[in-house]
Amino acid sequence: MDTVQSSIQNKLLRLLSVEDFNLLAPDLVYVTFSVRDQIEVAGRTIEHAIFLEDGISSTVAKSPQGRDVEVGLTGYDGVTGTSLVLGGESTPLSVYIQLAGSGYRIAADKFLLAVEKSRSLEQVLLRYIQSMVIQTATTALVNGQADAETRLARWLLMVHDRSSGHNLQLTHEFMSVMLGVRRPWVTETLHLLEGKGYIRSTRGNVSIHDRVGLVAEAGGFYGVAEREYEKLLGVSLSKTCGFDRR
Repeated sequence: MDTVQSSIQNKLLRLLSVEDFNLLAPDLVYVTFSVRDQIEVAGRTIEHAIFLEDGISSTVAKSPQGRDVEVGLTGYDGVTGTSLVLGGESTPLSVYIQLAGSGYRIAADKFLLAVEKSRSLEQVLLRYIQSMVIQTATTALVNGQADAETRLARWLLMVHDRSSGHNLQLTHEFMSVMLGVRRPWVTETLHLLEGKGYIRSTRGNVSIHDRVGLVAEAGGFYGVAEREYEKLLGVSLSKTCGFDRR
């Protein structure tokens, strides 16, 4: 079945010109993902680029002690396999699914062939990569300078931006891995944010109740990367702030 651009949810695929989309479309394969599915393995050849439709992937770095820490988030705002665009066949980072979902996969050689044929397609992808550089830099800043509530508030906002609803299927254990902290830290901080009315946390689920409050809690660390994404790509990433009881 042909992939119709107007039915696509992925923001990058939607903003492409018809000509650029048609370079990719014949080789896009719709796939589904489960939590912890590995998309890229550190040090191994990248086999595919993936444009997520829903769900979220995490780019993680491994410490010398073997602990994973998240350094980047991708959802329907972008694409995995960005090292391919920059000339790399592999990366020391791993990418795996943190929220189950689906997307369109394209083989690395087909992806690169399309990029080589179109300067405008390459430019869109490079602008997206620049926005990811800013996201990663902001993550480093917040991890080094911010307190627990600020860090977790920003991260929840980022996940919420890339999710279709207000309920995020996240376990405390998984959040501790992603944020590079002990599980009790996550539990305690979620309770603090819940006490302020920003979220509701139950087993395996965090529901967003008050985005305005979470943005305030993030203390200016949320918004820099999101504004850069909008400036570079011309589409909004952040959800409208509001007070939701769902």
